[in-house]
Amino acid sequence: MKVLVACEHSGRVREALRARGHDAWSCDLVKSDDNSKYHIQNNVINLLDPFEQWDMMIAFPPCTYLCNSGVRWLKDNSERRAKMHYAAMLFRNLLECPVPKIAIENPIPHKYAVERIGRKYDQIIQPWMFGEDASKATCLWLKNLPKLEPTKIIRRKRYANQTPSGQNKLGPSADRARLRGITYQGIADAMADQWG
Repeated sequence: MKVLVACEHSGRVREALRARGHDAWSCDLVKSDDNSKYHIQNNVINLLDPFEQWDMMIAFPPCTYLCNSGVRWLKDNSERRAKMHYAAMLFRNLLECPVPKIAIENPIPHKYAVERIGRKYDQIIQPWMFGEDASKATCLWLKNLPKLEPTKIIRRKRYANQTPSGQNKLGPSADRARLRGITYQGIADAMADQWG
């Protein structure tokens, strides 16, 4: 199967799919972390030409302006609202592109994002459902793909990535968004096994 892994710089999902024999390619505006020859540094929209034959796309579009945790910053900030609108339109373009099977991953969105995207997510997953000692609610919007089934559930009062108050331990830094955006290996493997 020919698979486009959109907005992925880590290569984790791409490599999980390639390990299972698929012709998987990642695409992002930045270089891949692993300098893979199977990464295309470009705007993903340029790869969604109707004549390009992708069988499946798994996309991880930027969430900064769409996630519920940032909704309070929209009030009285027209620049941020404009960026939210642009991010939602990119998301919607990915969701409606002519690829037979699509999965789009993002954190829980705020209501303004859902309005612009056009529909709510199909599923919420957690890394701890896939053998990872971590908590991070993640939504999936699916087109012609089944919901991901948990592979190895780990139950904890507090996961390794959390502070006592439940927040993510990763403090502010220039790399924070990039590091938080890397897909957990257990989820990447489940995507490759169950959708590939």
